[in-house]
Amino acid sequence: MPVSLDGKLVVAISSRALFDFEEENLVFEQGDDTAYMQLQLERLDIPAKPGVAFSMVKKLLTFNTETEQQVEVVILSRNDPVSGLRVMKSAAHYALPIIRCAFTRGESPWRYLRPLRANLFLSTHLSDVRAALAANVPAAQVYPQSAHASDAHPQQVRIAFDGDAVLFSDEAEQVYQRQGLNAFQQHESDKVAQPLPDGPFKPLLVALHHLQQASGTHMRVRTALVTARSAPAHERAIRTLMNWNIAVDEAMFLGGLDKGEFLREFEPDFFFDDQTGHIESAARHVPAGHVASASPPPWPKPD
Repeated sequence: MPVSLDGKLVVAISSRALFDFEEENLVFEQGDDTAYMQLQLERLDIPAKPGVAFSMVKKLLTFNTETEQQVEVVILSRNDPVSGLRVMKSAAHYALPIIRCAFTRGESPWRYLRPLRANLFLSTHLSDVRAALAANVPAAQVYPQSAHASDAHPQQVRIAFDGDAVLFSDEAEQVYQRQGLNAFQQHESDKVAQPLPDGPFKPLLVALHHLQQASGTHMRVRTALVTARSAPAHERAIRTLMNWNIAVDEAMFLGGLDKGEFLREFEPDFFFDDQTGHIESAARHVPAGHVASASPPPWPKPD
């Protein structure tokens, strides 16, 4: 019977998002990939330190049991295959059951997201993230300088999402950008009973919901909506989640307050936002990724 990833939560991740390769990356950015490859080869048996997304990946993989594999993590990397050996050896060192990988030596690996049917793509390369989002794959640019996740919640994978342009479309945000706060509040009050259109990360939230519903393990998923919305615009967001039959565990309507300190208290394993200012604030306290605006679709849309 053919092997299939159908029905699994599939996370595709670059090597720099999973492991701390920032020192080695400095050599690569000097334009000498031969020196970079040699350095990785010399360090082949030295496990890389955990990176920004390591905690989330490790926790998600613990949902798997001997009898049921619910989560698949695949490394999609611009590394060359030789440097990829160190990536996979590092995964084995930390007992991460990652068996699938693709190393493309400088070429963008985003095209492999489609056959993987990935629910999430994390990369440090902005162009790869934009291409993935254009292909309707939830994706975020990982900030390598982000703080690492707290170890205070070993039996929970905690994930926080911004609302507009992340879980929801940017329809309402565009009203705010064009006409200001008062028009935005009126727009949301007028459409309070009308669910917001889907945003790029709704599929991930749905997949996490299904993972939690199907899980019989000790691990739990805890989600939070962390948004600059405030009353009365909070109601449409909550009603939209109700329409999706999905309940988040926490919802923070901050009315423009800095998100970083609130996220510090929630202690997520990862936070997704479309605004670089919010990401820079969050990254001082928690792992964070930028949901960049998508570029035009790089492959033709089906008829």
